[in-house]
Amino acid sequence: MKPKITLKAIAKEFGVSISTVSKSLKNSHEISVELRERIQAFANYYNYRPNSFALKLRNQKTLVLGVVIPEITHHFFSKVISGVEHAANQRGYNVMVCLSNESHQKEVMNLAMLANGSVDGLLVSIANETQSKGDLKHFQELIDEEIPFVLFDRVDDNIACDKVIIDDLKGGYNATKHLIDKGCKRIAMFSTPDYVNVAFQRKEGYEKALIDHGFEIDESLILRIDKDKDIDEQIASVVNRADYPDAIFAVNEIYAAIAIKTIQKRGLHVPNDISVIGFTDGLISQYASPAITTMEQHGFTMGVEAANLLVNRLETDTHGHYETKVIPTTLTIRESTKKQ
Repeated sequence: MKPKITLKAIAKEFGVSISTVSKSLKNSHEISVELRERIQAFANYYNYRPNSFALKLRNQKTLVLGVVIPEITHHFFSKVISGVEHAANQRGYNVMVCLSNESHQKEVMNLAMLANGSVDGLLVSIANETQSKGDLKHFQELIDEEIPFVLFDRVDDNIACDKVIIDDLKGGYNATKHLIDKGCKRIAMFSTPDYVNVAFQRKEGYEKALIDHGFEIDESLILRIDKDKDIDEQIASVVNRADYPDAIFAVNEIYAAIAIKTIQKRGLHVPNDISVIGFTDGLISQYASPAITTMEQHGFTMGVEAANLLVNRLETDTHGHYETKVIPTTLTIRESTKKQ
């Protein structure tokens, strides 16, 4: 008796993806006639039969959407989840949330668990460690298994799927322009490592605004904060310089709040000595002293758009023709930037 053959084994034999094998066995015209016939002949020879239990799981609707986020401490992600749940509930779906805690391994485990029949589709914001490693095999496996998913906020252009992003470049530009319009001349930026795509885009916007307004880019004023080291000390290294900046654009509201605390600790005034602007309009921005001028990301809207994109794909059962929706940012002016 011939050994039982699987889609994965057939894919390995021909050096193609599981998705290609699946489409060939379904006689899809997306695959060349020659390859289709070779795969079908091989499968017939080994008496390939679809896994009936797996098919049952795949075809049985759970009416649950899986969400994987990097962390819950940021106000932004809690707003995204609220938006996802609101849109999902309106369309008859429930939501299951998992945290990757910025870990590549935990992200892989979460996706594997959720994709094993627990949910109908996935909404994912990529972990920092995954972006750092550039290891996206687990997303390709979702594509090969034809499991619908949407990436939001932290995305990767190399992954073929629907996406929802913030206009981070324009947001970074407008934040920097606001400081320039207030008369600031030495604008520092507190960012993250460049592999974090959202922060990189905000830095690109910051640099473009400076260039467009006749400023040179001073790399010594761009601080890429390492979360594994003391954040307060890293921020203090810029604030406590003899030639300290007269403005700071922080890539999130936590860095903005720490910057204000550090400025005040030095005996300087916000905004008279140093103006501060952040990103994400959460409770920290609203209730800090002084209240923080910020770029609002509209996380709730992002969650609604992401959930609707996923449900639309689930209910139309289409492949390809992926959409990328871009959410604009909004400047909210408070006390931490100059009034002039």
